[in-house]
Amino acid sequence: MVSRVDQVRASYDAVAYRYAEEIAGELAAKPVDRALYRLFAELVDDGPVGDVGCGPGHVTAHLAELGLDPVGVDPSPRMIDLARARYPELSFELGSLAELPVDDGGWAGAVAPYSIIHVPVEARSAAWTELARVIRPGGWLLVAFHIETADRPPGSTGHVAEWWGHAVDLDFHFLDPAQATTELAAAGWTVMARTDREPWPEVEYQSRRSYLLARRE
Repeated sequence: MVSRVDQVRASYDAVAYRYAEEIAGELAAKPVDRALYRLFAELVDDGPVGDVGCGPGHVTAHLAELGLDPVGVDPSPRMIDLARARYPELSFELGSLAELPVDDGGWAGAVAPYSIIHVPVEARSAAWTELARVIRPGGWLLVAFHIETADRPPGSTGHVAEWWGHAVDLDFHFLDPAQATTELAAAGWTVMARTDREPWPEVEYQSRRSYLLARRE
């Protein structure tokens, strides 16, 4: 039986090169995201920080530009290869929200931009707990996810079998920010700020999005 992480790994391996072409320059057109990463960089203490679900490494590189010491983590070997080729001066490792390649308390903080959207509701508490394991007390987490679209309400799931002409097997989960806040609290996090926004026209997938900034208790 193929695991959820294996499905995500194989799917992102299949689209890695096209994904890098389409997505790697996205931050230039996303001022809210850039502002939140600056806030995260201001809050986090000295020490390494994780970029969980780093893809081709563009957010990892942005964190480095903000003066942080980031390590990108992704379950897709092809994404990691791309990230290492694009940013050879930075660190990238294989891993996922199910098992992060870092010791207990090894990170001062982490960002998780849209990686939680592939984790089903029954596995999310374990993902939040894994993040709490690797981030030291007092550390920070910035997580982003889709809330809804015109035809996908919060709590629903969309399945994608073809992406940019490649066969994939991906579930995209739309999260209720209030429920995610409750789940984070149960895993040892305090959500200190929540930012919801509308999609940027002609820039990104047209979903409402949420960003939760949480502090490790």
